[in-house]
Amino acid sequence: MEINTGNMLGQYLRARREVLRPEDAGLLDSTRRRVRGLRREEVARRAGVSTDYYIRLEQGRERHPSAQVVDALARALRLDDDERAHLHRLALPRPTGRHGGGRSRTVGPQLTRMMTAWPQTPAVVLDHCLSVVAANCLGQALFAGHTYSGDLVRLVFLDPDARTFYPDWEQVAVSTVAGLRAAVGTEYDDPQLLEVVGELSVRSEAFRTLWARHDFRRKTHESKRFHHPVVGELTLHYETFSVNSAPGQQLVVYHTDPGSPSEEALALLGSYSATGQAGVPRRPEREPLPLGTEFDTRRGVTPGADHPTDPETESA
Repeated sequence: MEINTGNMLGQYLRARREVLRPEDAGLLDSTRRRVRGLRREEVARRAGVSTDYYIRLEQGRERHPSAQVVDALARALRLDDDERAHLHRLALPRPTGRHGGGRSRTVGPQLTRMMTAWPQTPAVVLDHCLSVVAANCLGQALFAGHTYSGDLVRLVFLDPDARTFYPDWEQVAVSTVAGLRAAVGTEYDDPQLLEVVGELSVRSEAFRTLWARHDFRRKTHESKRFHHPVVGELTLHYETFSVNSAPGQQLVVYHTDPGSPSEEALALLGSYSATGQAGVPRRPEREPLPLGTEFDTRRGVTPGADHPTDPETESA
């Protein structure tokens, strides 16, 4: 599957128009609608532009609205700050420069040492497509034992354990796709992104539906529930930090509430990971990776390692 990059502004406007309910926009219209979301003329009226001009924006015949018009469209579509900033980027001419394929997957030694110094804190480094490029011992233990432990997007949508591992799977799925769009920005011709979107669009109807919504939300901070195969229920809070020395990389650090059952469970997971046993009860053939080792983005194992082929993945 190819991503149509010819009219990203129009695609985004249409997608956000279609997911906005009339009642959310203060429209009390009891007539039966033939289209999802708002009509083009309703968005145009709310933004203070002509319907013809708005139609030309969606169709790609007008590509560079003024900043004032973009702000008005953002208000009309009830976009949040991240979505408004994304709309402004789409309205600008595409800059020339290095594409995502040239991004580094190498994690710097200073960051590696800092993560090593957090034995009680799970930490992972993600690339622009949310693949894990490094993790400390507890970070590896948190995601160990799955077919796609090293790729958080494929883990959510392709892994057979995903809906058990994430009790709030629907919420996780929405935020994962929105975070993927935010991480790649406007570089939709990035080879790695094309591979991810192509595969998941074919193999996961849920991903295909969510990708078409054009949700856009930076991965910043949130609480997330896990059902870990070794220690059971965990509620973790995370904070995300951009790695300025490696554009496109994100450091994600997890923590628990002091004195909570999750803190006890995380401590237990830490004791398992210290002895290399965190993933043993689930998939004995997979050992935690050394800090700084790149994950295989499809398998969550060291590239070239001697691991059995997963029949389900092989037949897909």
